[in-house]
Amino acid sequence: MEDTRAHRPGRGIFWMVLTGFQFVGMTALVKSLGTAIPVYQSAFLRFALGLVFFIPLVPSLMRALPTGRQVRLIAARGVAHTIGVSLWFYAMVRIPLADVTALNYLNPIYVTLGASLFLGERLALRRLIAVGIALLGAVVILRPGFRELDPGHIAMLGTSLGLATSYLIAKQLSTQMNSAHVVAWLSIAVTIGLMPMAVTHWVNPTLPQLGLLLAVAGLATGAHYTMTLAFKEAPVAVTQPATFLQLVWAVALGALVFGEGIDPFTVLGGGVIIASVSYITWREAMIKRKITPPAAATKS
Repeated sequence: MEDTRAHRPGRGIFWMVLTGFQFVGMTALVKSLGTAIPVYQSAFLRFALGLVFFIPLVPSLMRALPTGRQVRLIAARGVAHTIGVSLWFYAMVRIPLADVTALNYLNPIYVTLGASLFLGERLALRRLIAVGIALLGAVVILRPGFRELDPGHIAMLGTSLGLATSYLIAKQLSTQMNSAHVVAWLSIAVTIGLMPMAVTHWVNPTLPQLGLLLAVAGLATGAHYTMTLAFKEAPVAVTQPATFLQLVWAVALGALVFGEGIDPFTVLGGGVIIASVSYITWREAMIKRKITPPAAATKS
């Protein structure tokens, strides 16, 4: 049967726009929590509460338990994702929403480099130049030497690295396991990984705080679902540019809701990264490769 995804780009773009809206909303809710709940506990509750969405999968998970090698991959991915998510929650309460969103676009760049270094993927000169330009965009955002960097900015660089590592491992698992099982085992592994640190610094959350974290989990789950719908309707090269509306919404939301100033360097640097990732995505579509994920795919 002929693949009709490319014939419905409008639907694909719609679902990807909705995906981005949910991811920005998720980020804003985490930021609204502030430091009332310790970082590790907030991250733990986000994943623990999110497990409720995987209850229907329990019977199939029990029927298809992972092999020894798969367990090791799941554990390694859990460690990388736990580190990335913890740093993301830390950065979220320290730096502007636009900075978090713009620096998060580095995830596909790290994945491209990781695929070349660890998976043996060929990194052509033009794609290598695009990676360099994207890193230059990050320098524009951070401006080291021209302003004092907040630890939150450094944390976001670590976030991108951790989540990119998680994606590369998921790429290996996806060839061996059901995709829904890959996501479910990630949530279980990260919940377990965050539990010791969360318990150590536990603060009893209020019902409104629990409600916010449940909403965060719901938005994250919904975003991954609508992202899947977008991929079914149109190629990644078509839907990728729509993910970058997140930067526009993050800038607007940061200014209107959180009183954050609009930093032209963040917008400029984010635009440079966006252009680079778009080029890499387009090149991969042209040669029918699937190395670099869309920016939204590596979100928490």
